[in-house]
Amino acid sequence: MQERPLFQVIDGALSGATQIPSPNFNQRPDDAAIQLVVIHNISLPPSQFGGGYIQQFFQNKLDWSEHPYFQTIEGMQVSAHLLILRTGEVIQFVNFKDRAWHAGRSSYLGKKECNDYSIGIELEGSDDLPFEEIQYEKLAEVVATLQLAYPKIQQHLAGHSDIAPGRKTDPGRFFDWIKFRTRLQQLKNQ
Repeated sequence: MQERPLFQVIDGALSGATQIPSPNFNQRPDDAAIQLVVIHNISLPPSQFGGGYIQQFFQNKLDWSEHPYFQTIEGMQVSAHLLILRTGEVIQFVNFKDRAWHAGRSSYLGKKECNDYSIGIELEGSDDLPFEEIQYEKLAEVVATLQLAYPKIQQHLAGHSDIAPGRKTDPGRFFDWIKFRTRLQQLKNQ
């Protein structure tokens, strides 16, 4: 008997992921096809993990007075399609059919406004610390699933720093692209 995959895309939702809807999204342009995955990192406060602050931030529920850093991002409304915590838990905030607010001013292969045609995946992490092995595993599983659902992203994986150079640095120098791509290829060859 063949094992059912952990993740599946069903009507723009990732089954196997915890669903926590964010209000920070809008419609993609009518002519926009999903053709890029953008990998980010985020931690709130910077380089501190846990606490549920990222989830609160993406839902516009963060208590700005809880930490001095939060006051520097007060009022920002951002989201990503997915967040992969350091525990390996995958959370979906925005349906893939919709435009999440993760990339900002950006360009990929000369095409501007990456939010229009990309899926944003945040890893709980920072530019100055290694990621967890389970995060690479879950990221590879998720991306393999997305590539089946959205074939145009087969060769189009980028970091936030790639689409917004000079403005963004994530996923950072500690993100191991070779490890990620090797695991992704292993999954696709199974």
